[in-house]
Amino acid sequence: MTTPADAMPKPITGSEVLAEFSEYAGAQAMVDQLSDGGFPVESVRIIGTGITSVEQVTGRLTNGRSALAGAGSGAWFGLLLGLLFTLFTVGFGVLWIVLWSVVLGAAFGAVFGLIAHAASGGRRDFASIKTLAAQSYSVTVDTATAAQARQVLSTPLV
Repeated sequence: MTTPADAMPKPITGSEVLAEFSEYAGAQAMVDQLSDGGFPVESVRIIGTGITSVEQVTGRLTNGRSALAGAGSGAWFGLLLGLLFTLFTVGFGVLWIVLWSVVLGAAFGAVFGLIAHAASGGRRDFASIKTLAAQSYSVTVDTATAAQARQVLSTPLV
């Protein structure tokens, strides 16, 4: 039988922490510096600890906004189909095929956007973007290459 403690990830053995950062950008800059210095970055890990799910609400989701979002998606899909249809068309009708495909795609997308919004029954009348954030980020490297990584980091790039 598996216990919750068994389901937790095991610490990575055979690695050393080069630095810790409070923001991801710092860890990313360090890995970029290692890469620019010719270090084999395949042995580098950026480990986030204290992971938190963050959902940023971007606005109210109304019928109009749902229809507009659906129309935009449908227009792109219509453009794709229109361009595919033009592969089998000869003559000046190519532009009309693409135009009508975009218009029809936008119309169907708007209708489906409204239907999807109505189907939610008002339980989720907002739009949002979900991300993960960590309290800190550690840059680690395999123990065998740690000395080389520290040397690359101590050498200024020209």
